Amino acid sequence: MRGYRKLVGMPTSNTDARSALVALPSGDGHRASSLIVFGCVLVVIGAYCSRPCAFAQTSDSRTAEQPAKSWVATTDLKSDDLIPERIPVRIIESHSENGNRTLDKRSVEIRGTDGHFEPYQDIERETLTVDASTVRTTMRTFALDVNGMKALVQVTEEEKRFLPGDNTNIVRVTYSPDVNGRLQPVQREIVETKKIGKDLQETNTTVMLTSPNGGSAPAFKTHELRKRAENDTVETEKTTWLPDVNGKWQLSEIRHNIATQGAKDRSTEERVSRPDAEGKLDQISRVVSQETEGATGEKRSIVETYSIDVPGTTRDGSLHLVERKTNTESSSSTGERATEQKVEQINPGDPGSGLRVSVLVNGKIVPESSGEQSTVTIRARDSNGSFGVVSVDMTKADRIPTVEIQQTPAEKP
Repeated sequence: MRGYRKLVGMPTSNTDARSALVALPSGDGHRASSLIVFGCVLVVIGAYCSRPCAFAQTSDSRTAEQPAKSWVATTDLKSDDLIPERIPVRIIESHSENGNRTLDKRSVEIRGTDGHFEPYQDIERETLTVDASTVRTTMRTFALDVNGMKALVQVTEEEKRFLPGDNTNIVRVTYSPDVNGRLQPVQREIVETKKIGKDLQETNTTVMLTSPNGGSAPAFKTHELRKRAENDTVETEKTTWLPDVNGKWQLSEIRHNIATQGAKDRSTEERVSRPDAEGKLDQISRVVSQETEGATGEKRSIVETYSIDVPGTTRDGSLHLVERKTNTESSSSTGERATEQKVEQINPGDPGSGLRVSVLVNGKIVPESSGEQSTVTIRARDSNGSFGVVSVDMTKADRIPTVEIQQTPAEKP
């Protein structure tokens, strides 16, 4: 697989290491800095290349201190012999700013049987800053209907208000078209965040779903407490409730997270507890992560996951280590950067043997006079226990100067 990226008006002094995961056309293509998918799921890392081009424009409301910014990025993900199930996909993204309005677009195209790319899905996200205390966001999702025509399939409207005392209120409503194509509300979400102490903040979220008989009914609600303690430690507890058949709230889950930030290290621990059949609260998982940075800039992170569910065995009521992810990053005196990610998991065929390496990802970034050249190689263990190359991606990012065209006021006659 090879990726090609075209940037317009976007500074690329640093390589943008976004990735795209695309399998069969059953949903949206997602971006991430690095992506690993285990088991039978395909592993894909999209790579990108640049070409010189820049464009920007301003409106009458802009001033010399507020230049307009816009860019366009095109990514081609091509199939290869290693993963024949993956179909060629093209993702086109754009960003533009005009006064207090921002518009982001993403279009996903798939290659048809005739070899040409055809539209598959379009997403538009429009953000409007109404005033210093109100921001409105509208997201529109388009897809092809049964006749192959572009149709609106979902709209989400959000209004965020900034209240005194560092408090916020968010109302988010999602609409879907009915059989006649008219938009109808299907979900309503209310998020209220309040500062209840010097270092304590609470967030209450309620999600309502539209019932078939009209009106709406609560689907779930959460209560989150976030406390900042000494030694740069942040403690968060999030409780989730679900309604029973009579509409009475029942405890569903409690997530407790502790994060500590040091000068060159960071550690987090998350524990998840859920009630059992008798209503007793039991811990079902625990995730511990540690990030460190050496004196010369080397970075290393380890994430270990413990669970009561172990592949290939039945529950015994205890937590067991089921996965470990190790990431390392280093730089040389010439500016080259190397990354390595190792994923260890339980072998379902022999769970008693402990963890074994299942995925290896090696990356290398080499600076050049005009930009950067990077290579990412992914290897995964197959059903026979052998390692094979899943994909080799090459990315070239050119440094492109951002061109900003500023409109000056016309001279008076």
